[in-house]
Amino acid sequence: MTLIKSISGIRGTIGGKAGDGLTPIDIVKFTAAYGSWVVNKTQNKKIVLGRDARISGEMVNNLVIGTLQGLGIEVIDLGLSTTPTVEIAVPLEKAGGGIILTASHNPKQWNALKLLNEKGEFISDADGKEVLEIAENADFAFADVNELGKVVANDTYLQKHIDIILALPLVDVEAIKKANFKIAIDCVNSSGGIFIPALLKALGVQTVYELYCEPNGEFPHNPEPLPENLTEIAKVVQEKRADLGIVVDPDVDRLCFVNEDGTMFGEEYTLVAVADYILKNTAGNTVSNLSSTRALRDVTEKAGGVYNAAAVGEVNVVNQMKATNAIIGGEGNGGIIYPELHYGRDALVGIALFLSHLAKAGTSISILRSTYPQYHISKNKITLTPEMDIDSLLIKVQEKYKNEKTSTIDGLKIDFANEWVHLRRSNTEPIIRIYSEAENETIAENLANKIISDIKEILQLN
Repeated sequence: MTLIKSISGIRGTIGGKAGDGLTPIDIVKFTAAYGSWVVNKTQNKKIVLGRDARISGEMVNNLVIGTLQGLGIEVIDLGLSTTPTVEIAVPLEKAGGGIILTASHNPKQWNALKLLNEKGEFISDADGKEVLEIAENADFAFADVNELGKVVANDTYLQKHIDIILALPLVDVEAIKKANFKIAIDCVNSSGGIFIPALLKALGVQTVYELYCEPNGEFPHNPEPLPENLTEIAKVVQEKRADLGIVVDPDVDRLCFVNEDGTMFGEEYTLVAVADYILKNTAGNTVSNLSSTRALRDVTEKAGGVYNAAAVGEVNVVNQMKATNAIIGGEGNGGIIYPELHYGRDALVGIALFLSHLAKAGTSISILRSTYPQYHISKNKITLTPEMDIDSLLIKVQEKYKNEKTSTIDGLKIDFANEWVHLRRSNTEPIIRIYSEAENETIAENLANKIISDIKEILQLN
């Protein structure tokens, strides 16, 4: 059993003993801490709640609602929803915060409380520490019987989210309709199965081949949208002669595409393509995290903009985007952040912008992909053991590569002339992630293997 407390929220596996997993006791404790923090910080007793379709969702939802009511907080319950939809709903409802019940790309035994501030953005590291401190000290008091909060079910935000997207100047519904796309979708049996077909219909897409769109939480494959998990949609795209495939994760904040020949567009290139479209129409800057492809920097500089890198984590990317007035940003895991709509990763707006781009390009998705700089990222990980001293380990790796350009704002990134490698502790799993990028797959993998070998050698010496 696992329970992870971080700036990404409270995440854990369902079951086990309190404190070892995401048990009902842990859910109540952290919800009470967060609810108390919202009321103390904003004097606002309203919180928006939404969830993905994972099996434990209803159970967690009931506990969260009851706890917030017990604090005297009004709950706006969106029911089955998406992370970006809840983010949009918080300011529209004039709420003090929001909670999304989702473990994002994690398998079905996981769930989590993702925590938002009154702007509908993820709470900061400092705010997160305050919430954890309140939880640790059980520093919360519940309301008297006459002051209990009420629950308001609100199922209007699917349409509201779509309407706001359709109103964006760079979303060209007419161009998408005229392109007459045939699209296959894989929504991993979560809430994307409700939202993605509705969005495509609103965009004028007539032919949609639905794969795993029943929101029952029975994930048919590992829900992380990586190539090895997308073999079925690749076959459907080929068999149906679709123009492209669209894949989202369980809470619909990550997005990737499948080419018409069944090959992968590459989740790293979701942001690159959307940014290219935005930059073709609007001058400005971009941001992604340290683990994302160099191709975004190349596309940005070609358009006359400035690219900046942020530490991994959506809140860090958002902060850097605000600091540099970026017009588009996100993460290489298929996360699109378009400030014109809101400061949060949003697969729905990503789909609308990408289809506008593809329709106007008047070409196939594979040809569009070939117009971008060709880089290959190798994504590896090492499972952590309790005795590992990660900080000491990274210092020793940095010392070994002291003649190269390095960054320590988030773990350790080593920039070589034509490639890079990034080592960092995961915020969501007990692992060290090791990402490397080069101009071809072999060099990227060799670089990653060299760093992994260095780490093993350092660990053996200790």
